[in-house]
Amino acid sequence: MSNPTDLRYTASHEWIRVEADGTLTIGITDHAQEALGDVVFLELPEAGRVVAKEEAIAVIESVKAASDIYAPVAGEILAANDAAVDAPESVNADAYAAWLFKIKPANAADVDTLLDAAGYEATLG
Repeated sequence: MSNPTDLRYTASHEWIRVEADGTLTIGITDHAQEALGDVVFLELPEAGRVVAKEEAIAVIESVKAASDIYAPVAGEILAANDAAVDAPESVNADAYAAWLFKIKPANAADVDTLLDAAGYEATLG
């Protein structure tokens, strides 16, 4: 699967969609879910939590491994996707539809430091 060009990315395999109101919707990339294998558990951050950029704020577990999910920017968690928690396999079904959490960035300009699709693909080799 190619990486959607309308999203931003991190080297740690999170995707970021900038919403019309400036908030960010975050999930993991198709590459990440493929590497993990069958996702069986998600632990997502609570709304209201203030996070630092690159802070480990969530956990995803698969039949192969457990991995941290990182905040792409500093800000406040607005929501977690309870539907994904209840059906973690949805991440495998469509990684770009199964968002995990939403952040209100502390500084909107921080989004400009994230990778575009071509930059992310370059990190994959």
